[in-house]
Amino acid sequence: MLPTIEKILYATDLSKNSAFALSYAVNAAISYDAELVIVHVLEPINPTVENVLIGKLGDKFLAEDFNERSDEARTGIHQRLERVLGEIESETAAKLRPKIDMMICKGFPPEQILGKADDLNCDAIVMGTHGKGFLTQTFLGSMAKMVLRRTRKPVFIIPLPNEASGLTTKQE
Repeated sequence: MLPTIEKILYATDLSKNSAFALSYAVNAAISYDAELVIVHVLEPINPTVENVLIGKLGDKFLAEDFNERSDEARTGIHQRLERVLGEIESETAAKLRPKIDMMICKGFPPEQILGKADDLNCDAIVMGTHGKGFLTQTFLGSMAKMVLRRTRKPVFIIPLPNEASGLTTKQE
């Protein structure tokens, strides 16, 4: 008997490929009648730079910077999500729309992704990957590779197709 998938964690770095992978995450959530948790991780500032900023601008600046970057990420995710959900036929969208939660956190992306997947009891992880030049078909992105190496959960890695996906954070 196959295990059931009731909660899917979708990790996004807001790159073009992560926008493409969102379509897969939403479709998987609909297919499995699962909850979808969207996670975006803001990497911390280099400690040396952080100390200089604190010395020059104060502690309050870092909190404001994190809040500003979180708001920008949340806006970008909402825009992408609405475009993906808009592609689902409007008649069936209300019935099919999965429960969606969103989390913006700070830290090293693979650790945060794996930690949130465990803490939230997610059954699967969906994330995009992008290669560099001729290595695109050969190697996974470093974050995807780190997640794959350290998890016991199913991970769906979505490669960017050759043709443009048309999903970005801004209307082009």
